[in-house]
Amino acid sequence: MSGSAAIATTVFGLAMIATIVIGVLSARGRDKGLAEWSVSSRGLGVLFIWLLMAGETYTSFSFLGTAGWSYSFGVPILYLVAYLTVGFAVGYVVGPAIWTYASRHGLISIADLAEHRFRSRPVGILVAVIATVFLVPYIQVQIQGMGVVVNAMTYGSVDLKVAAVISFVVAEVFILVSGLRGSAWVSALKDVLVIFAVVFLAVYVPMHYLDGLGDFMHRMVAEKPEWLTFPGHESGGKGGMWFVSTTLLNAVTITIFPTTVAGYLSAKSPNALRRNAVLLPWYQLLLFVPMMIGATALFVLPALGNPDLALFSLVTDSLPAPLVALIGVAGALSAIVPMSVFMLAIGTLWGRTLLGGGNGADPRSRRTGRTPADDVRTKRLSQLVCLIAGLIALGGALFYPNTLVQLSVLSYEGLAQLVPVVLLALFWRRMTKAGALAGLFTGLAVVVALWATGNDPLYGVNGGIVGLVANLVVAAAVTFARPAGQEPAPRPPGRTPTTGTDQAPATPAAPKEAP
Repeated sequence: MSGSAAIATTVFGLAMIATIVIGVLSARGRDKGLAEWSVSSRGLGVLFIWLLMAGETYTSFSFLGTAGWSYSFGVPILYLVAYLTVGFAVGYVVGPAIWTYASRHGLISIADLAEHRFRSRPVGILVAVIATVFLVPYIQVQIQGMGVVVNAMTYGSVDLKVAAVISFVVAEVFILVSGLRGSAWVSALKDVLVIFAVVFLAVYVPMHYLDGLGDFMHRMVAEKPEWLTFPGHESGGKGGMWFVSTTLLNAVTITIFPTTVAGYLSAKSPNALRRNAVLLPWYQLLLFVPMMIGATALFVLPALGNPDLALFSLVTDSLPAPLVALIGVAGALSAIVPMSVFMLAIGTLWGRTLLGGGNGADPRSRRTGRTPADDVRTKRLSQLVCLIAGLIALGGALFYPNTLVQLSVLSYEGLAQLVPVVLLALFWRRMTKAGALAGLFTGLAVVVALWATGNDPLYGVNGGIVGLVANLVVAAAVTFARPAGQEPAPRPPGRTPTTGTDQAPATPAAPKEAP
């Protein structure tokens, strides 16, 4: 092992130990129940909510895929900044509404929301299963992204598969012990390193390889104009219609993403979410840096075999080992934080909805009250599922690296089909269970069919939008085909599990601060 590789590997090892220590210590003195583990007892303030949700948006894809897309296609990568920013604007309204509804009824996941709204445990189970199917590929993508980052930052001395196992172990240790709070604390370390890394690279890379940002822009306009206009360079049809439809689809979908909802429900109040929605778009400015570095690599490494290595190829080529290591650790933590939250979200979905007896939304099966022993048992089941989900993704990363990753293309489009069941149904009180389910299955069938036949995008339109439109049309048709009053309305006012006081009707239309 060379001296540079030894330095980088040592820094990486120390960073992983520090990550585990920070994550584990964050749980000291805290309640050991499911609510604390899954949503931090709804006690995180603006800063930690910002760190947690920012950590979910800046993943290993931000270091690898963003630079890679910029290198390969050019301007289509701007959809990433566009949909996240629009999504936070939508979240300004949706987040407080979901928080109020969930807090009022003691709910902790999107499966809980669906189960309570339709008073049907099978609906909650279906939502949990679908969400899991489309989340597991995201975990595998982060594990494999971590492997690529660590292999590059250690100059090839740490094998891809070894790095994948390390990332899994680090994420599982602190998420099993500390839950969502541990992810928030680790995200604080990650964001410090990320901000340092991208600000430094924004100045250093164009100065080192070109004559500054001005020269970079002049050369892009003069030599690479195809990268600066839609549909970009050989992007496979990612033109203006694809950009707009993908931005709209992802902006709405991210508001009901299981990990996003976990962030919502961990907040102290709706106002914390509103302030967070105002602050988060500024964080997305950091994404322009890997985009610029990927474009710079066009001039430095015009024949790069793997575009995803555009950023780290320039970093390892031009910087000393200690700086390479710090930037690599930032990239590694950008995989570990979202990976841990994805696994926690799956554990929460299954632990209570499928294995823990549900949330008691159906009056015919409602339990008289959950005991501390019930809560501990449910938490343990959630942790077990969290571990199993991680092991499945790790197995895919080690033995079938291309199988589940191919499905990640479908992830956002598949999860988008849950929007009517989880979100629209809270506002549209007449939506029936039959309508919601008919729409959901129709949307999923359309999305899978378009993907399987190679027709996504369809005439330039994101296939997920096509599926969601079909979903909504069928849900509305089935709902209106059944006369009002034939299906029970949402559960009437009752006693909240958390306060024991009478509450307003179960609708988030006019959210207000919880007592």
